[in-house]
Order: sequence, then C-alpha cells, then structure tokens
Amino acid sequence: MTKRTTVPNRNRDFQQAKQAKKDEFYTSLQDIELELQHYKNHFEGKVVYCNCDDPRASNFFRYFSTNFENLGLKKLITTCFKSQDVGFFSKNNSDEAVYLEYTGNSNSTSVPSLDVIGIKKLKGDGDFRSAESIELLKQADIVVTNPPFSLFNEYVFQLIDYKKKFVIIGNMNAVTYTNIFPLIKSNLIWYGPSIRSGDREFRVPDDYPITAVGSRIDKDGNKYVRVKGVRWFTNLDYPGRHINLELHRTYSPAANPKYANFDAIEVSKTMDIPLDYKGNMGVPITFLDKFNPDQFEIIGSSRTLSQPMSQIADKGTYQQGGPRFYLPNGDGTYRRMYERIVIKRKI
Repeated sequence: MTKRTTVPNRNRDFQQAKQAKKDEFYTSLQDIELELQHYKNHFEGKVVYCNCDDPRASNFFRYFSTNFENLGLKKLITTCFKSQDVGFFSKNNSDEAVYLEYTGNSNSTSVPSLDVIGIKKLKGDGDFRSAESIELLKQADIVVTNPPFSLFNEYVFQLIDYKKKFVIIGNMNAVTYTNIFPLIKSNLIWYGPSIRSGDREFRVPDDYPITAVGSRIDKDGNKYVRVKGVRWFTNLDYPGRHINLELHRTYSPAANPKYANFDAIEVSKTMDIPLDYKGNMGVPITFLDKFNPDQFEIIGSSRTLSQPMSQIADKGTYQQGGPRFYLPNGDGTYRRMYERIVIKRKI
C-alpha cells in the first residue's frame, strides 16, 4: 500500500525544488511517449541530446534508445550532473558525471545493455553549462529533457543561443517570466500539446522530502510527487498549432469592458473571444493552449503594457501591486486583474 501525505498544497514540492535547487524530478515514460508522438517526423537523421539525463536512470534514454530505428535517429547522446541519484534503478549512489553515445543496433530488435554501449566518465561535473556539455550540445539537432527547475531561464537561453530545436519540461507560469515571454511573443517557443491541465507525477530521489498532497511512496520505497502546472515547451511545430479557434461570441461593451490603464478590452475566457472585434484584447494565459499564430498576433502582456495606476487614479481607489491591468468598478474604484496576454486577430 502506498503512503500519502496530507499537507494542503500540491505545488509545494515544486516550489521547494526551485528554492533548494533539488531539481532531480524523473519524468514518467508515459508522459514522454504522449508528448513525443506529436513530433515523430522531426527526428529522422537527427542527433538527439538529453543533457540532464543519466542513462542508467532516465526514461528519456529508454524512449529514444527503444525507438531509435523507428524514429530514424542518427545518434543519441545523454549526459548527467554528477549528483544524480542513479539509485533510480541500481540503489547504488554515484558521484560521477557520465555520458553515453548510442548510434543504434540495426541488427537486433533490442537495445544492447549499457555495459555494451559503454558509459563514459566526463572530466567535469556534467553541468549543462560546462565546456564538455556545450561541445556535445553543438553536435545535437534536437534537445529533449527535463531541465533543472531552478535554472529554466538560463537553460532555455542556452538552447536559443545555440539555435537548437527542443522539447523540454517546465512550469506553465514560465510564459510570464520577463525573459521567457518575449520568446513566446516572437513565436520562438510555445507549449507542447499533450499536457493541458491538471498535474503530473514525477519520481524523486530517495532523500527527497515528501510534503505535498498527492505525494506517495510505493511498496518498493520509491518516492513520487505530483506537481501542478507542468507543461512541455518546444520550438518544434506540430499540426495542432495551426487549427483555428472557433469563435462564437460577438463584442459587447458590457461583457468586454476596456481597461483603465491600457487600450484593450477584457476577455475573461478564451472561449469568449469576440469574433467581430479587431482591436487589442486581454486574455488569460491559458489562451496559449489555443494559440494559432496564423489566426492571432501576441502584442504583449499586462506586465509589459500596463500604465502605472498611480498616473491614473487616486491612491486608495485600487489594489497596489506589480504591473497589471485594472477595470473600473463604476464607483471611482478599480479592480486588479490576473495576468493577461494581449492579442489581436490576424484573420
């Protein structure tokens, strides 16, 4: 029987991971399969690099090595940071940074053992920012992994700087980060299709503190946590991105009031985007699940576009905080909105 905790915050472990730099969240094979099935046509003849993945423990290595021939891969490279807990399989800890290069096994239907393939030691610690890891990155066409939660911004920008294609996991709120949102706006990165809502379960090292609702320890003593708001991020295109969002509502000044501190109307739900409005519209960040770059243009966000309310209204008439849009209440006061993305129709 599994053990479960009762602390009422299912996202607590994710936040602790960012604060404590405990970034070893192992992605399930099922979640990897559900996402990567959308990109199979991208992998033929390509070098795939999993640069946060010990091949002795990683389901990313398991997926790509098992499907190497079917995907038509040229090479698979995996590396890991030296502090990775390889006890995921062997129950024996290791403080070695290692890497593996696999070029397929066309004469067999099975993947050779890791001993046959050959796990090699890195000279350094295996950090994705190290010179060794960067040299391996330069060989890669596509990077697929679950990068350190605490270093997501830095990780993404390394991939952008080296002009790499990628499919990686992060928190959905990364789209609001100051450095990440411009990439979203410029159509350089977008959500993957397989995770839309809810949470996902990750296996964690044996020494990981289990505190959140949904955490469990299985009959073999393996620890798992469920994390809210996890999303795939990618710059690989897939057909679902180019399906037009069907619009049924018409513009109504009452249902779509204008913000006090930016020239745009409020649309509280993506499904309520008016079909007959051509101007700026503020929509929830969940709109990105339906974003078709052929249908809409992203103008900016409430963090980047909103005028300070101190320049518009008297102190005490609005809730203070960081940059956000405000709607007038009709009595001289204003209500602060959740984060909004500003869009405009192209067609």
